[in-house]
Amino acid sequence: MQPALQTVSETVGDLSAWLASLPDWQAFLLLVGGAIVASTVVHLGGDVLLRRLTRRIPGEIDDVVFGYVHLGLWVTILLGGTSMGLDRLGQLGGYAGPVRASALTIIALTWTYALIRIGPPVLKAITDSSYVDNQVLPIFQNVWTVVVGALSLFSILAIWEIDVTPLLASAGVLGIIVGLAARDTIANFFGSIALYADGTYSVGDYVVLENGERGRVEDVTIRSTVVRTRDDILVTIPNSTLNSGAIVNESAPRRHRRVKIPVSVAYGTDVDRVEELMLAIATDAELVRERPNPRVRLREFGDSGLEVELMVWIDDPRLRGRAKDSLMREIYEAFRTEGIEIPFPQRDLHVRANGEAGVPMPISEPPEPEGAPPGERD
Repeated sequence: MQPALQTVSETVGDLSAWLASLPDWQAFLLLVGGAIVASTVVHLGGDVLLRRLTRRIPGEIDDVVFGYVHLGLWVTILLGGTSMGLDRLGQLGGYAGPVRASALTIIALTWTYALIRIGPPVLKAITDSSYVDNQVLPIFQNVWTVVVGALSLFSILAIWEIDVTPLLASAGVLGIIVGLAARDTIANFFGSIALYADGTYSVGDYVVLENGERGRVEDVTIRSTVVRTRDDILVTIPNSTLNSGAIVNESAPRRHRRVKIPVSVAYGTDVDRVEELMLAIATDAELVRERPNPRVRLREFGDSGLEVELMVWIDDPRLRGRAKDSLMREIYEAFRTEGIEIPFPQRDLHVRANGEAGVPMPISEPPEPEGAPPGERD
């Protein structure tokens, strides 16, 4: 590799020395003519070559990338060679600098346009082939456009030899002011990036918010997330709030979820018969999955009865309410048919007087007010 680079460097040096030895008008014609010929070859021959290359590569991203790179190369060769030729002509006087700067500015703007246009399809291809959701694409596109535009602006200022130090200082002060004024917006922006990077949720997922509200994610934007609750109400929540709170995504990593049905039965009930009935109801239920298997567990000895719990799995967290309603109705009817008692809280009240049970408390009359006339005491 080193000998090859050395050979290229020597060739370029010899060519530069040969051009320097020519008269200015000959160098001008050679550089401008060579630029026109080379740009024409790149423009015409590049189209043919690109069609052959892109035909072998699946997808459309290569067409976009090669197409805009082709445009940038064509403009760079044409304007770069012309600018160098005018430089050698030596008859522009004080206009040599502005002419060269104008050519470089056009080249910089051309590449800026090409890079901005290349960004969206490349980013889309990256998001399609990775875990990143497609909805984060606008965020990346905006960031890419801002970065390319800022670099292009500083490049153009450097071409025209404009000192950017005062601009940087002003931009720093302006950035602080904007950051303080729009801190909520900036927090929501970075909160959306964090939510996407963590894969917290996506459109269509069923989530449980920190306040206990449940709903389906309808839309995710740079600023906020829209959730449709069970009451069919759209709630807009800032992404910064979601990023700093606890969110339960019941649709990930799999959509099927477990449903628990707690039941209390009276003491003395045959627990095995209760388990048999509840498993039979769960097995026949339409909304209950076969795998994992439904199961029944005796949880504790309660104050009023035995606490039993049926656990089943459903295909979608949105079916939780319907599944619980169906299972509880079937269990109630089965227990009523079998004579299994579902107890309710009961309390026995014992009243004791003078230390003996069953003796009623004496009823005492209220005291008479002092100083009242005898006729007014009744």
